[in-house]
Amino acid sequence: MTTAPDTSAGILIVDDMEENLVALEAVLGSLSQKVVRARSGEEALKAMLREEFAVVLIDVLMPGMNGFETAANIKGLDQTKDVPIILLTGASVDPNYAYRGYTVGAADFLIKPFDPWLLRTKVNVFLDLHRKNRQLAAQAEQLKRLLTSDDHPGGEGPPPATTTVTTTAATTAGADTASPAGPTSPAGSPSVSAEHPPIPPEGPGAQPPHEPSPQPAAPAANASRLAEIAGQLAEVELLLRDAKGSDNKRLADRVAELEQSVGRLMVSRGN
Repeated sequence: MTTAPDTSAGILIVDDMEENLVALEAVLGSLSQKVVRARSGEEALKAMLREEFAVVLIDVLMPGMNGFETAANIKGLDQTKDVPIILLTGASVDPNYAYRGYTVGAADFLIKPFDPWLLRTKVNVFLDLHRKNRQLAAQAEQLKRLLTSDDHPGGEGPPPATTTVTTTAATTAGADTASPAGPTSPAGSPSVSAEHPPIPPEGPGAQPPHEPSPQPAAPAANASRLAEIAGQLAEVELLLRDAKGSDNKRLADRVAELEQSVGRLMVSRGN
């Protein structure tokens, strides 16, 4: 199944050289995703505070604020700390650059010249992860609204106690009207009437008077919706577990917890 592009979040490419920006745009153009340029680390931070990005590609060797410093600043801001970063650098670099890149929070590290197909594949993984995160957040909000509506059913469920008392009183009045005197029992004692209701039996073997069973509070439509949400969460979990990376595993575990919560809710409502 092909997923539609997420037009709300784009790709930010950061490089001080125009030819590198042009090359990146050409490689990423087939992803049908918005690509935004930045010529420095400072310009990249401003762009990320203005709009939402699914992934950022940063060249390591830039004058002023280099790629490592830019990545560290991105991870240091609450608004941008969760955006994945891919660092790009030339072939003749310090072998410790990759380790340094991961320590500042980069998700991946590529050495130029890189395979265009490999770069598109890596970027597309983060685009797909961003879409799944948004879908998961929307489903969690739907579940929250559903649980809130169940807590306040708006008039549904068993009738209040006053209604039961009124109904009992009306039944008693009807019995008085039909039999004002009331027949006597074979032993000569007056029979049980509306004026003399039966006294509940006492003792260890006595059974309490029968009470009507309460009506279920949750409608069938809510139960069906819970089942639908559980299925959607299971689908998102499978997609996340198929993807690589520790972030995907943590998200999959969170989805699994939501699935279990929905399952317990369905069981508690008799589904």
